[in-house]
This record gives sequence, structure tokens and C-alpha cells, in this order.
Amino acid sequence: MSSVSATKTPPSGLSGRRGVVVKGASGYQSEQGSDYQPGVSAETVGSQVIWLGLMTLPPGKRTKAHVHELHETALYMMSGDVLELWTGDELEHCNRVQPGDYIYIPANVLHVAVNRGATPAVFVGSRNEATAQESVAMRPEMDARVP
Repeated sequence: MSSVSATKTPPSGLSGRRGVVVKGASGYQSEQGSDYQPGVSAETVGSQVIWLGLMTLPPGKRTKAHVHELHETALYMMSGDVLELWTGDELEHCNRVQPGDYIYIPANVLHVAVNRGATPAVFVGSRNEATAQESVAMRPEMDARVP
């Protein structure tokens, strides 16, 4: 089995060149409105370039219009009902996402996710920015474009 190493100074309790197992950690609500549970991040293991964790959008909720200026996002929908993903400069594109689907959102692409279903939409997510406080830029003037 290969070992994972971090060249950045890891959080307290992690040192040296070795692999790290991260137990489920406490989550937080992102500024855009989804619930994040980081697994691998700068804060949990000293990662320099990746974030990997769970993202949940509760039933009947939606994110606020936003872009991630510095990172790409990749998601895999694990469970939930159909989710709407609105993207584009005017949020003019709507894709229906269901369990088993993958999502890719490039850096600086405006988006809103809407969970009109009755169960939480749960995703495994990864991005190429390691910090919990990601490079999110809110676009409140665009919120009303998504019904």
C-alpha cells in the first residue's frame, strides 16, 4: 500500500511523511447554503491542492447564486431525489441530476443547485483548492433568475 505525504505543515497532531486516515469530522454550512463535511482538506490533513468531502443540500433548499473563482469542482450524487443544477452567465441552463450522476463545474461558472425533492441530496465532492473557506464569490443579483 502506498503512503500519502503532505509537504505543507499539517494541522496539530499530524507530522512527518505518512498517510493519514481522517475520521468523520464536524461539518459547516457554506456561505452559498449547502452543508459541507470535509474529509481531506488543508485544515484536516495539511493538503495543499485538493479538498474531498461530502456536500449535502437539504430537501426544499437551494444554494445562492455563486462562482468559485479559483477552483474546479467535481461531484458524484450518492443519494436523494432529482436535483436541478442551473449554470451559465444568466443561469439559463438547467440540468437534472440524479443519484449515480457526475457533475463538473469549471472555475468561474455561475451556478445554483435546487433540491425540490423530499430527501437530502448527498454528494461526494472534490475540488482543486484545499481550504475550507474556498474562493467563493456570491452573486446575489442573480438569485431571482432561478424559480
